[in-house]
Amino acid sequence: MLAFIGRLFAWWDGAALGALWTIRRDGKLVGEDEYGNRYYEERKAGRGAEGRPRRWVVYKGFADASRVPSDWHGWMHHTFDQPPTVEPLPRRPWEIDHKPNLTGTLHAYRPTGSLAGERKRQATSADYEAWTPEG
Repeated sequence: MLAFIGRLFAWWDGAALGALWTIRRDGKLVGEDEYGNRYYEERKAGRGAEGRPRRWVVYKGFADASRVPSDWHGWMHHTFDQPPTVEPLPRRPWEIDHKPNLTGTLHAYRPTGSLAGERKRQATSADYEAWTPEG
């Protein structure tokens, strides 16, 4: 029962029931990314902005937009007409794999000397030296 109530009102963990109802009624599944997020597109074009079909993502777990890879992000915002399942983006040799934003998690980057870090920072030549009078 608690899961049903959470699904009724909570959008931050998956999708709310209203959104799921709209997607079930008007959308078709286009694909899924490596994080388990599912992507949908409106069956009939013309109801979205500028007559384009609306597109949705249903996150697996916590709703965090940084977990949408760049190729799916481009498709969601109508930069690309074809989804990555049909026409994947060409990868450049210098590109690295997508990683979601880990700020606020245990896996966040904590450089040496940060308040959240465990170690002291290294000394530098710009460190403050207290003035002492001569004499």
